[in-house]
Amino acid sequence: MMREKILLVGLALALACTRSPAPSTTPSYPEFDYPAANRGDVVDVYHGVEVADPYRWLEDPDSDATRDWVAAQNALTFGFLETIPERSRIDARMTELWDYEKYGVPIKQGDRYFYTKNDGLQNQSVLYWTSRLEEAARVLLDPNQLSEDGTVHLSDWAISDDGRYLAYGLAAAGSDWNEWKVRDIDSGKDLADHLEWIKFSGVSWTNDNAGFFYSRYPEPESGAALEDLNFYNKLYYHRIGTPQSEDELIYERPDQKKWGFAGRVSEDGNYLIVSIWKGTDDNNMLLYKRLDVEDGEMVTLIDNFEAAYSFMGNDGPIFYFKTTSSAPRGRIIAIDTRRAAPENWNDIIPQSASTIETASLVGDRFIVSYLKDAHSEVRVFHVSGEPAGDIDLPGIGSTSGFYGRRKDGETFYAYSSFAAPTTIYRYDIQSGESSIFRAPEIEFDPEAYETRQVFAESADGTRVPIFITYKKGLERNGANPTYLYGYGGFNISITPWFSVENLVWMEMGGIYAVATLRGGGEYGEQWHDAGRLLAKQNVFDDFAAAGEWLIANRYTSTPKLAIGGRSNGGLLVGASITQRPDLFGAGLAAVGVMDMLRFQKFTIGWAWVDDYGSSDDPEQFEALLAYSPLHNVEPGTHYPPLLLTTADHDDRVVPAHSFKFAAAMQAAQAGPAPVLIRIETRAGHGSGKPTAKIIEEATDRWAFLVRVLGMAVH
Repeated sequence: MMREKILLVGLALALACTRSPAPSTTPSYPEFDYPAANRGDVVDVYHGVEVADPYRWLEDPDSDATRDWVAAQNALTFGFLETIPERSRIDARMTELWDYEKYGVPIKQGDRYFYTKNDGLQNQSVLYWTSRLEEAARVLLDPNQLSEDGTVHLSDWAISDDGRYLAYGLAAAGSDWNEWKVRDIDSGKDLADHLEWIKFSGVSWTNDNAGFFYSRYPEPESGAALEDLNFYNKLYYHRIGTPQSEDELIYERPDQKKWGFAGRVSEDGNYLIVSIWKGTDDNNMLLYKRLDVEDGEMVTLIDNFEAAYSFMGNDGPIFYFKTTSSAPRGRIIAIDTRRAAPENWNDIIPQSASTIETASLVGDRFIVSYLKDAHSEVRVFHVSGEPAGDIDLPGIGSTSGFYGRRKDGETFYAYSSFAAPTTIYRYDIQSGESSIFRAPEIEFDPEAYETRQVFAESADGTRVPIFITYKKGLERNGANPTYLYGYGGFNISITPWFSVENLVWMEMGGIYAVATLRGGGEYGEQWHDAGRLLAKQNVFDDFAAAGEWLIANRYTSTPKLAIGGRSNGGLLVGASITQRPDLFGAGLAAVGVMDMLRFQKFTIGWAWVDDYGSSDDPEQFEALLAYSPLHNVEPGTHYPPLLLTTADHDDRVVPAHSFKFAAAMQAAQAGPAPVLIRIETRAGHGSGKPTAKIIEEATDRWAFLVRVLGMAVH
């Protein structure tokens, strides 16, 4: 495996970590000989302020110096991990529990059903189809056959209206770049169609099944695909059987290089609805074009970025949208395109006390999934807006799915919670009854665990929800190893979900806690706004408040409290460790955004300005500098143990963020605790990562915490 290859490359450095004794209450560590990281003399000037960037050279992932540094860091990290006796047992239990069938939510197109399934330990889930759910399904596409190491994954797919063709996107080694192809479902053979340089785009078929709309970026210069900025998105129509060079350009705005376009064909086939986005903010503009008339012109429906609009369906010229317009927690409206002024909009489902997370129009019903204190509630409405009942859920958890068309009599959804693996349900729209389509068989007892929701008070008095899950009978003695997870950004809601790795953590006696932080979408746009731009510090204050609550209520104590997060959550960990090294006992930061002054200079990083702000703005620069993890590392500080994880093919949060932060933290560390970085190869930001790599990385995270928190694993 790649891990062993890395160890062989840097065997001498691996030996710098001598074998340590089994974990005790107060862990002791070997003396770490961190790989040399030369300090350059780069200094940037922001609005009259000089800011040193001594590790700028690590931004070049392909230089010999960076490659040598990466090999040395991996050798050091894996050398330390190999000394942990519990690591092999964690790996064995993780693999054992992971080995169960996992199903995706079915969709129906034409007279066929389509869904994904993973037999258990397959690196990638396989796409199946069947004409009858009671019959054995047939393999339509198996990504495991496309690469030896399982790093090519099915990123997205769409079935033509008649169920004859599959359009599918593939991504390699975790990249956001997708290549799209077309497969004839009856024969199982690919057509000649091959589309490239597609990122952040699905496809939408025309109802004549002749082709589909998609968006793409210009081809990057040679060797620059993983770092170059992504600008000048364009919307195209591809006709099956023609080369990409002949695709019809539908819409572009060369005067707006940051705008992106998503085209969706209405179910009746008469309209193309174009959503225009810029950055990561959900707010969008809307255009539409008649497809049932010759040379239909593009018409502007929403001409500003003041709210979010998601097209749900239509009755002729009357369009239905889920929107945050005049409703920060969401509502559903009807717009008659013949009288499209806002004063003529019809409120179908008004805003409520809960936040609309998703909504769909299936079987002449609006199925609306709400978030109440960050967990799902599902309500059903007639098209008129009259209530049609609720969908009962098994407990505090999360739902997804509810796909379908206006004529369908059924839909499918998934339910999951912290202690309940994902179960797929079939929902009969007329009767309102749910029945199990597929339930997982996994060797553990969900009744042995319990979930509580509590509320901490942040620095400004805001109530911060915390989910806490653990084995029943837990003693609140202040000594329980606890893993506190958070995200807090981009209007993304973190809700209860099942994870084998979290189950393994709880089996070992750990507490799993999730803080619902401002910046997310759990309580609507106001909650999001309260944790972004100049208010971003609120997110870190909320997280600290959650940690303090867990300690004050004797669930854990600082030496036993670990924190973790991914991407924006990696930033959360970096900022929390540098701001409060006294509060947290360890940190796991995955693919984190650590350099808040330069993130906008790589790939899609410019889009994050909506949430973070930009160092180009004087006021925002001051706020960013105040919490940027890289720029708040203090030499001579006793930092808690820290494990950074990143990937050499991450073209969303480029690995330079973690590289530079690791170098700075290692140079600054005054205490004995390890500051290590684990760098995965042929992997990206996380999407489509092979099962084998997921298990390896999860095993290493828990092994690290077992060691540094002094856990006794039986």
